[in-house]
Amino acid sequence: MNVWARHGDWDARREVLRETLTGLRPDLVALQETVVTDHYDQVVDLLGHDLHVAHQWRRESDGTGMSLASRWPLVEVVEQDFLVTERVDSREFPGSLLAARVEAPSPYGALWFASPKPSFRLGHERERELQAVGMATRLEELVRQRGGHVVLASDFDATPESASMRFWAGLQSLGGTSVAYRDVWATAHPGEPGHTFCPANPLVTSGTWPLETGRRIDYVWVRCGPHGPTLRVDSCELLLDTPQDDVWASDHAGVVADLSVLQTPRR
Repeated sequence: MNVWARHGDWDARREVLRETLTGLRPDLVALQETVVTDHYDQVVDLLGHDLHVAHQWRRESDGTGMSLASRWPLVEVVEQDFLVTERVDSREFPGSLLAARVEAPSPYGALWFASPKPSFRLGHERERELQAVGMATRLEELVRQRGGHVVLASDFDATPESASMRFWAGLQSLGGTSVAYRDVWATAHPGEPGHTFCPANPLVTSGTWPLETGRRIDYVWVRCGPHGPTLRVDSCELLLDTPQDDVWASDHAGVVADLSVLQTPRR
């Protein structure tokens, strides 16, 4: 969920976000555009103190960045910047990978929960391609070293047909390499647009995107092994894609998914 920092009517948005997110009782949460300062932690404000939290270290001047939260302990946190060209501004938080190794209970076991956040500007698909390759390569290194499932959840700022998203989906190679992740929304809702950044939301068109036509740019992905994803997609829905009591929670809709462990097939 991209929570849109504290923009707009934050007091009203805060109540909707907090009630909805805590009501889900999520095991894993990836949040973008969270505000964390010496005096305020937006993640704790929204989710409470019961979750283990990891914050991106490189944040914008107002404290905006990425955060991960988990019901289970975080045994390792990895953050790496991918400022791949001179067009990627180091003063902005996009352009980083934040990943946490989570000690989930049986039957899941240890898994990597990661939020890759590439460049957001429309003309930066070249940067997103380079960042996707770098981030995927780093995650492959972590899996080779320590194993485990990999779940990605983030605002990728790219549509499914873009080269960077096709790379994550295993539909094309980039930079002489390839990976394969299963798009959870596309698995649960094949052929449905699932727009998460939509002109029906007035927070989109009244801001810096007045001519927005609607895109799906927020995703959950599951890494594939040789024969498919290592976790089964049981369900996937958009979150807060409509107003609650006339309050839009954010300029983005979120994505919520239920994933389970595949049963070993009988021989």
